[in-house]
Amino acid sequence: MNIGQASKVSNLSSKTIRYYEDIGLISPLRSDNGYRDYSEKDIHRLIFVQRSRRLGFSIDECRQLLSLYDDKDRASANVKSVALSKIDEIDCKIEELRSLRQTLADLAQNCHGDDRPDCPILDGLSEDLDNDWPEKMM
Repeated sequence: MNIGQASKVSNLSSKTIRYYEDIGLISPLRSDNGYRDYSEKDIHRLIFVQRSRRLGFSIDECRQLLSLYDDKDRASANVKSVALSKIDEIDCKIEELRSLRQTLADLAQNCHGDDRPDCPILDGLSEDLDNDWPEKMM
């Protein structure tokens, strides 16, 4: 199938498919006229990468998962380890986002939101800049 058909079936843009080819995630055959010819295996790999990316896996992690997928002698423990590592990373991001949200909520709660020019939100955002930048310059 050509790149347009592969794009439609995989729900990925042609540009993304070309990128995945450039970085070696897929290797479609080339026909005599030089056009890419995507096989079922290529489409399956594209969908696999797309689903992995949606779950937050990086390109390198997708490469690792594809390698494990291709290795029929793999231990499922290795795959589980990759998944658990991603879960830990997501949990850390969730905690960081909760902390950011709480900080911003505290700043917003302290702001009167009226016509006065003083604003605890702007003060809070500039606090570290006012206090830390001279030390960082030295």
